[in-house]
Amino acid sequence: MRIKAFTYWLTCLLLFFAAFAHAEKGKKQPAAIARDSSAVQVRQFSEDAISTYSQSDDFKYAEANADTELSFWQILVAWLLQMLAAEVGRSPIFLVILKYLILGLILGGVIYVILKAVGIDVGLFLRKGSKKTALPYTESLENIHEIDFEDELDDAISNRNYRLAVRLLYLKCLKQLSDRNLIQWQIDKTNKAYYYELTQKPQREAFGSLTRRFEYVWYGNFTIDEQAFNDINGLFNKFREQL
Repeated sequence: MRIKAFTYWLTCLLLFFAAFAHAEKGKKQPAAIARDSSAVQVRQFSEDAISTYSQSDDFKYAEANADTELSFWQILVAWLLQMLAAEVGRSPIFLVILKYLILGLILGGVIYVILKAVGIDVGLFLRKGSKKTALPYTESLENIHEIDFEDELDDAISNRNYRLAVRLLYLKCLKQLSDRNLIQWQIDKTNKAYYYELTQKPQREAFGSLTRRFEYVWYGNFTIDEQAFNDINGLFNKFREQL
C-alpha cells in the first residue's frame, strides 16, 4: 500500500513539473525594439501664415460671438427655461413644449397690443354669445342712423331694461358725434377708435368716461337699477350739451 501511494504521488509530481516546463517553453520572448536612426527635420510655424489667418473673419471666433447679441425675448425665454428646468429635472420633451408655449404666449401678447393699437376690439373673438338675454341690439351690427332712439329708449325704460337703455344712450351719443362730423362712424369700428378721433381733449376725456361706464354695464353683464341708470343718463345729457 505504501508503494502504491508513493508511486501515485511521484507520478502527480512529475506531471506537474512537465506541465510547468511546457508552459515556460511556450512563452514568447519580447521582441527587441529597433532603434530609429533616421534623420529628423524640425519644422517651424510660418509667422506670415499665422498673421494671414488671424486677420480672416472665418477664424475670428471670439469677435463673432461678441457681435451676436441676444434679444430681450431670447433672454426672457432662456431665463424661464432655466428656472423651470430645475423643477422638472431637465426633461427635453417638456422643455421643447414649454419653449413653444412661451413663444406662443409672447406672440399672442404682441398681436393683442397691435390689435388694440389699431382700434380693433379683441373682445369680439373672446366674448360669449347673448343667449342668456334676449336683447335686440348686438355689437357692431346696428346702424345708428336707422334706430328710432326715442321710441326704443322709452320702451326699454318702461320695461325696466336699463342695461339695454344704456346701450341705446351710447349709440345715440355716437350718432350725435357723427352728425356733427366729430367722428367718422362705421359699423365695424371700435369705441377706442372713436375715442382717438376726437381732437379736443376735454371732449375726448368725457367720451372716454362714458365709454367706460357703457362697457362696464353692457360687456360686463351687470344689472343696474333705476337710480344707477338715471345717474348715467345724466352724464350722457351733460355730454350732449357740451357738443
